[in-house]
Amino acid sequence: MATDELTASWIRDEHTTYSALRGAAFMPRFIGFHDDGERPVLALEDLSSAAWPPPWSTDRIDSVLRCLDDVAATPPPAGLPRAADDHLGLRRCWSQIEREPEPFLRLGLCSEDWLSDALPALGGSAETAPLDGGELLHFDVRSDNICFRLDGRAALVDWNWTSVGNRWLDIAAWLPSLHAEGGPPPQDVASDVPPGLASVVASYFCYHAGQPAITVWPHVRSVQLRQARTALPWAARTLGLPPP
Repeated sequence: MATDELTASWIRDEHTTYSALRGAAFMPRFIGFHDDGERPVLALEDLSSAAWPPPWSTDRIDSVLRCLDDVAATPPPAGLPRAADDHLGLRRCWSQIEREPEPFLRLGLCSEDWLSDALPALGGSAETAPLDGGELLHFDVRSDNICFRLDGRAALVDWNWTSVGNRWLDIAAWLPSLHAEGGPPPQDVASDVPPGLASVVASYFCYHAGQPAITVWPHVRSVQLRQARTALPWAARTLGLPPP
C-alpha cells in the first residue's frame, strides 16, 4: 500500500508492468490491484517462503543470470521509458562529481589526484555508454529485489523502474551488490560487460553515496557506498586505469 505520493506513483507503475507481463516466471504472481486515487494497493504472491540472499553460491548466481536472460528475451510492453533517454541521469553523474567533488572525495574511495587524472576517461566512457537497446529491463537489480523459489528459480520484485534498453544494464547494475555481499568480483561473473556500462554504474553509486541522507530511507546512502566500493575499482579496471 502506498504511504505517500511517491510510493503511490511507484505502485501504479508496478501495476502497469504486472498487468502487461502477467504470468512471467521471473515475477511474483499478480493477484489484484485497487486504487482509491490516493493510496493504491497492489496484491502479489506471498514470497515469505522464498530464500532471500545473501549468502550467495554459484548455483544462485547462475539462477540470477538465467533469470535476467529470460527478462531480456521477453518482448517489452509498449510505452515503457527507454534507458537511452537517461531518465535516471546516469550519464551526468561524473560531470556532477567533477563540478562538486568534495561530497564524493569525503567517502574516501580515492585520492583527489586519482580522481582528477581518471575523470576524463570515466566521464567520456559514461557519455558514450551503450544504454540503448530493445530488451526489457528491470532496471533495479540488486539482492533485496531478488529471491529464490523452492525449486531454485530466481524471481525479481519491485518493478517500478521497468524500462527498455541494453540487456547488459541489468547485469552491470547487479554485480556491485553481489560482490559487496560476499560474491565474486564483477569481472569474474560477467567479463563481457561493456566498459562504458561499468563506468555508468560506478558513477551512479559514487555520486549518490556522497549526497545527504534521505530521512525516510536512512540506509540508502550506506548501501550505495558499499556498492561504490566495488563499482569504482571495477570501472577503473575495465578502462585500463590505475586502481583508485
